[in-house]
Amino acid sequence: MTRSVAVLGAGALGATVAFDLAFADGDADGGDVSVTLFEAGSVGSGSTGRAAGVCYDAFAEDVDAEVGARAIERFRTFDDTGEFAFHESPYVWLAREGDDDREHAIREQLPRMQRNGVTAVRMEREEFAERFPSVRSEDVAVAAVAGAAGYTTPRSYARTLAVLAKRQGAELRQHEAATVDVDPLRVNGEAFDDVVVATGAHTKGVLADAGYEIAMKPYRVQAATYATAYDGPMVYDATDGFYLRPHVDGVLVGNGTEEREADPDGYDEDANDGFPEALRARAAERVPAVQDARVTDAWAGLCTATPDRDPLVGALDDGVYVGTGFQGHGFMRAPAIGETLAEQVLGEADGIDPFDPTRFTGDESFDVVEGMLVDDR
Repeated sequence: MTRSVAVLGAGALGATVAFDLAFADGDADGGDVSVTLFEAGSVGSGSTGRAAGVCYDAFAEDVDAEVGARAIERFRTFDDTGEFAFHESPYVWLAREGDDDREHAIREQLPRMQRNGVTAVRMEREEFAERFPSVRSEDVAVAAVAGAAGYTTPRSYARTLAVLAKRQGAELRQHEAATVDVDPLRVNGEAFDDVVVATGAHTKGVLADAGYEIAMKPYRVQAATYATAYDGPMVYDATDGFYLRPHVDGVLVGNGTEEREADPDGYDEDANDGFPEALRARAAERVPAVQDARVTDAWAGLCTATPDRDPLVGALDDGVYVGTGFQGHGFMRAPAIGETLAEQVLGEADGIDPFDPTRFTGDESFDVVEGMLVDDR
């Protein structure tokens, strides 16, 4: 008996789900799996194509650390497959002098990370300066570095897994927006046994049209790239709230989070006027090489927030699954979360309980909060 599954959204998460289902030996009953991957645009053209591509497992909560470690493991496995390349790079996060709350949070989180198997160590200013001379350290109160980390071009990941899924027999339907109906379950009028909704910032609307309310809000973020020589690590300056990583143009820097709900169909995809110049000035305080660098690109994308800053992953109803609400960590978690969703569809896993999408009613009132926070969580 063939189990038919529709996967909505060919970003990093949807492509992973389609890949894992297409390569499954069979579902819980020993049957075959027929996979159809729907994408309103082209593969990786949505939020995935606008993501920064920063990947790490440096999380203090046990389930987050587990997901992060599995994702890094899979990124390494897929490295040099098709057009996808995963570049290993240390991930450093720091607090500046005078920022007592974040300094305390970093010092408190590290032992918890280590207990969860995360390879992360604390560095005081002198050690930091010696190890990473291209990064300014005079004002650093405390820094930490994680070894299981790297960066990539997110769209190349989605494209690679979508191609592999298609070669394995999955049907890829690009430029076809999908509408879900229930009782019976149908996508664009076609019957399926299961549907996985992984349409990024559009997930809330897609599910609302099908009669499901979820507690998620899209929000706008911005990033830019600069032409300069940089051979340092990925860095998150928790005090100033920006991150940076090596990039083919030199350096990619991100911040610009707007802590309010955005319209996924009507947001401005270009960076705000003056944003790349202002961000360059801030980043230059940490990496002096950025100071006079030429802006090569600047853009905006969408992330998704939830009331407790944890994602919504799993079954909303019989045969209806969702993956959203990743607070800016969606791409870096996609290999692990996609694998989990595929296992749930096949009845091979109980899911990640803390991420149960039914823990909220969908009518909760909550504020959008920056995803890359260093706090006591």
